Amino acid sequence: MINAMSTPLQTALCSFGMSGKVFHAPFIHTNPGFNFYAVWERSKKTAHQFYPQVKSFDTLESMLADETIELVIINTPNVTHFEYAKMALKAGKHVIVEKPFVINVAEGDELMALAKNQNKKISVYHNRRFDSDFRLVRSVVQEGLLGETNQVEIRYDRFKEQLSPKLHKETPGPGAGLFYDLGSHLIDQALQLFGKPEAVFGDLTILRPISKVDDYFEVVLFYERKRVILKASNQVREGVPAYVLHGSKGSLIKSRTDVQENDLIAGKTPGCEGWGIEPETSKGLLHTERNNEIVREFITPPKGNYMDYFDQLYKAIRFEEPLPVTATEGLEVIKVIEAAIKSSKEGRVVKFNVQ
Repeated sequence: MINAMSTPLQTALCSFGMSGKVFHAPFIHTNPGFNFYAVWERSKKTAHQFYPQVKSFDTLESMLADETIELVIINTPNVTHFEYAKMALKAGKHVIVEKPFVINVAEGDELMALAKNQNKKISVYHNRRFDSDFRLVRSVVQEGLLGETNQVEIRYDRFKEQLSPKLHKETPGPGAGLFYDLGSHLIDQALQLFGKPEAVFGDLTILRPISKVDDYFEVVLFYERKRVILKASNQVREGVPAYVLHGSKGSLIKSRTDVQENDLIAGKTPGCEGWGIEPETSKGLLHTERNNEIVREFITPPKGNYMDYFDQLYKAIRFEEPLPVTATEGLEVIKVIEAAIKSSKEGRVVKFNVQ
């Protein structure tokens, strides 16, 4: 946590829907490095119920004209990320863009160039890097506990009989569908673990008759001696482990059991007692070889903590330390998304070359 004597970043949200209320406001309100200064609310004025001190603006233009604001969080529908981030950067603000960063690579390139020209920071909010379950997986891979990891499956399954009430998620168009929504999380985690793939195969489709946008995907990332499968579906009532990794020495099985999202929805405050700690029943299963002996044991994941993102972002803006997630990393996710969509449309493996 940032020292209480820090000069807070005057921060504005572009929306106070679930993303703003659950994933951003609690952190910028409780972290002394930030002051939740303003919010853009087009019609419903609900932020005051939770944060009486916050200024509410009717338009984005009027909010961006407020010179007090230093940092703007673009947490609006995917298709608006480019336009709103561009406006914020031109207004001289630092920017956080919710995942996915943008819809296509050209948009990302333009935003990165603009941020550099404006001498402003731009970061992508890939918060699932800070989940307890993923932190366990990353530590096991980095420590080489599986030997050479060569078979990986990462899933994000849910069961939804009804469409989302958020129309922008269910209406066909740029950035809509499950792949942009959840695929960006899984791709970012895979890239963090293993780097850029050599090729990509994608299968995106609609399983539910009521859906108009993709609600299922399977993507295979090809590496020289490794295959990484990323899957998600809205038709999985009985889930299977979210992380299954096999290597030359052993295996790791881990469920998706980070508690932060549920705690935030329940109104718990970041940093409260027990924050980010999974229940004892949610340990990962490690079956491997250690010191020439076969071991099969349950291992406890580290704490999850989205606040680590905000702590590092503050240091990046105030003290020129590295960003917690760079725009370049966010754009690499979009490059994989574009390759997978191309693969799915053409029914073939697509070579993946990232400069």
